[in-house]
Amino acid sequence: MALHFEKAEFASRLARLTEKMKEEKLDALLLFAQESMYWLTGYDTFGYCFFQTLVVKSDGTMALITRSADLRQARHTSILEDIHIWVDRVNADPTLDLKNLLVEMDLLGARIGIEYDTHGMTGRVARLLDAQLTTFGQIVDASYLVSRLRLIKSPTEVAYVERAAVLADDALDAAIRLTKPGADEADILAAMQGAIFSGGGDYPANEFIIGSGADALLCRYKAGRRKLDANDQLTLEWAGAYAHYHAAMMRTIVIGEPTHRHRELYNACRETIEAIETVLKPGQTFGDVFDMHARIIDERGLARHRLNACGYSLGARFSPSWMEHQMFHVGNPQPIESNMSLFVHMIIADSDTGTAMTLGQTYLTTADAPRALSRHPLDFIGL
Repeated sequence: MALHFEKAEFASRLARLTEKMKEEKLDALLLFAQESMYWLTGYDTFGYCFFQTLVVKSDGTMALITRSADLRQARHTSILEDIHIWVDRVNADPTLDLKNLLVEMDLLGARIGIEYDTHGMTGRVARLLDAQLTTFGQIVDASYLVSRLRLIKSPTEVAYVERAAVLADDALDAAIRLTKPGADEADILAAMQGAIFSGGGDYPANEFIIGSGADALLCRYKAGRRKLDANDQLTLEWAGAYAHYHAAMMRTIVIGEPTHRHRELYNACRETIEAIETVLKPGQTFGDVFDMHARIIDERGLARHRLNACGYSLGARFSPSWMEHQMFHVGNPQPIESNMSLFVHMIIADSDTGTAMTLGQTYLTTADAPRALSRHPLDFIGL
């Protein structure tokens, strides 16, 4: 089996989950998020683009229902033994196969939690599932039960995040080596991803963001490449990925002579991220982090140029996003605890002057001050 964790760690995770299920009075949980299945069993696939679910009973019994294409995948990459196949056919409704499995598992009339808020469940599947189970038992939205358990990283998980951070640094080194007037974004992007693959890393859960000129103000990937001008700006957001664990970084690199606005926005980013480091620790909340971000940026008169979130939890994630549910936004009561891997980003997009500036890195929380996982300082990068 291609397992990245010891079986004892999987057993510990299952024990934590079933304890939480009993607190929530759940007889069973239907997991549709691929990262939940990976965390609990090691199951590693992109087959969640089709219907599949992992049934977990409060007594620790587990059963996977998936397609034939993932049968060997599940056997090879996970600790799962009870694997059921639904058959591809015209007008197939795999939720009926699932209901029959739930009957076999003696769950008729049970209180069942479901992971609805995940890319592993489409709206169509949710409607079919509700139609099958509404009169079958009591259905509860349990979208964030496993997600919250995954916030705290084990020592092995921390080691994977640290390795991902090394790969992220390697990618930045590769980008800096190529960034100059006339450089092609395509070459820079290829070098960054190549550095991660060469270091034994994985595909990230979403595309790297690269944009120069006016596109440097974007914070999403888009198709199309350009070559850098003699005076230009290049925004990069990327993540090292190892065993699906991510460590993200973000930088805006200035090519040629920086403008006064570049320097002004960089100073705001640097001041804010250093202030956030003082509250990124136990005793504070995710909302407190955002409040610090908003206060400093807004005091500098940059309120309309910032975003309404300034980071999020990171971990083992699958496409289409490496972002976890838990984000730094206004009012988020999620407590910060030790051994969380958290990405803090400052993104300022001044559309009035066409100036971009970003600064971001991943931290590991401790009992006191957070530990930045990057070997790169937060210095201004001008080339």
